[in-house]
Amino acid sequence: MPLVLGGDHSIAIGSVAGSSNHFARSGENIGLIWFDAHGDANTPETTPSGNIHGMSLAISIGLGDHDLTHLGGRGPKVSPRNVVLIGVRDLDPGERDTLKQSGVTVYTMRDLDERGMRDVVDEAIGIASADTAGIHLSFDLDVVDPEDAPGTGTPVWGGITYREAHLAMEMLADRAQIVSLDLVEVNPVLDTQNMTGILAAELAQGALGKRIL
Repeated sequence: MPLVLGGDHSIAIGSVAGSSNHFARSGENIGLIWFDAHGDANTPETTPSGNIHGMSLAISIGLGDHDLTHLGGRGPKVSPRNVVLIGVRDLDPGERDTLKQSGVTVYTMRDLDERGMRDVVDEAIGIASADTAGIHLSFDLDVVDPEDAPGTGTPVWGGITYREAHLAMEMLADRAQIVSLDLVEVNPVLDTQNMTGILAAELAQGALGKRIL
C-alpha cells in the first residue's frame, strides 16, 4: 500500500492519480477521504494566491488544468459523490461555491463539534466506500489544532484534537479498505520539538492498524 509523506498538499495530486489509475486498469474506482482545515478546491480562475496546493482536491475531481486533472491519461480521478472533506474551517469564496456545486460531502468543524468524530467518520467511510475498490486517505496535519500540530505552513486555530485525530485513524483502520495514504503539511522548520512530525508518524501507524491493546 502506498504511503506518501510530505510536503504541501499538492503531493496528493500525484498520489490520488497514481492510486486511481492503478485501479482503473481493472475497471474499478476509488473513494477519497480528505482531512483538511482548508478546502483545496480552488481553480486557476478562483484562487486568490495562485498556490497549487490550494487546488489539489479540485484537480482530483476533474476541475482545473487539463494536464493535472488527466495526469496519467484519465480524469477525473475520483467521483465527487465518493469524496468526503472533514474538518474544514477556512474557505476562500470561490472554494465555497465550488464545493457547494460539486457533490463533495463536506463536514465542517461545526459538524464535528455537534456530531462528534465517530459519527462523521462512520458516515464518511460509507460515502467513500460506496461502489469503490477502496479509499485513498489524504490527511493534512493542519486539520489538527495548532496547539497539537504547530509545524504546518497554513495553521488555523480551532482544529481537531490529538485524540480526535487518533480516533479517526483507528476507525479507518478497523472499518475501511484504505488502499493508499498520504500525510502532508509537516514542516520541520516551523515545528516545535518535532511535535507535528511525531504526530504524523503516530497517525500513520494508527491508519495502518496499530492498536492500544
